[in-house]
Amino acid sequence: MSDAAPAGPAPVPDVIAWLMDSDPTLRWQVERDLLDRPASDWEATRARIATEGFGAELLSHQGEDGQWAGGAFFPAGFFDDPETRDLPGQPWTATTWSMTTLREWGMDPAPLIARDTVGLLARNSRWEYDDLPYWGGEVDCCINAMTLANGLWLGADVEHLATWFVEHRMADGGWNCEWVEGSTRSSVHSTLNALRALLLHEQATGGTEETRAARAAGEEYLLERELTHRLSTGEQWGPWVDHFLYPPRHVYSALRALDHFRRADRRDPRMATAIAMVKRAQQADGTWLQQHALPGHIWFEVDNPVGQPSAWVTLEALRVLRWWRDAG
Repeated sequence: MSDAAPAGPAPVPDVIAWLMDSDPTLRWQVERDLLDRPASDWEATRARIATEGFGAELLSHQGEDGQWAGGAFFPAGFFDDPETRDLPGQPWTATTWSMTTLREWGMDPAPLIARDTVGLLARNSRWEYDDLPYWGGEVDCCINAMTLANGLWLGADVEHLATWFVEHRMADGGWNCEWVEGSTRSSVHSTLNALRALLLHEQATGGTEETRAARAAGEEYLLERELTHRLSTGEQWGPWVDHFLYPPRHVYSALRALDHFRRADRRDPRMATAIAMVKRAQQADGTWLQQHALPGHIWFEVDNPVGQPSAWVTLEALRVLRWWRDAG
């Protein structure tokens, strides 16, 4: 057995060329956000998502009932099979995760609309929590955030979920998925997911006075803590704050929070600590590493393993830093 240390990540000689040599789900964003290509270029690349690569593969797993893996948040039968139920993490293959992934990749929803996905899920999909109807949402903030965002994307009637976030905001300004268990303090994970959905709601519909106020309060909750630490002690929230990963699923990080503010185009001096975290994580070759991976069954891999350069994290980091730099 060799005593040699494991090989480190192979350097990337040309970061932009490396990012461009990728699946359409990533490439179109590089063309639009890093290269400033004409809209006709990146729109043509984005149009390929549904017919090739990751997007086509994920679409192929949708069942005739409109669901992925036969379930709303978990695959069908997950809780009845101890061999899968007791594995680390959770499966990421069910309907909500799969639709969220396609939406976040930027796929045109037309293929799903043509399949009447909204109607199929209304008829066939129920939440594992209390057997509630799919488009009605349930009690978990992160689940309702994805359902609101996906419903807006597909044209479902989900306005009630935007109102749900107004009604379930904590007194400190954010949200917590464990409110139903009696929690009264916000969670940064839940808060960021709620904010991402409320921003999409506002961009799609203009929002209401109440939803806009809720988003502003939630953003202030994060900004008061500089996107990174506890207000009471100044301690960093957890190792996940500067452990950048793709796909992030529901997990908070400073980079993911910055990407929300980039999408909202709201800059604030209190983001400087988080920006510094992102800058420190850049490697000498200009890339960012995959720093963490959430356990659980997936349909297929879309990025490099932990310790290797991540094209997705690198894209997100370069895009955030460019947006920040453009403000001077």
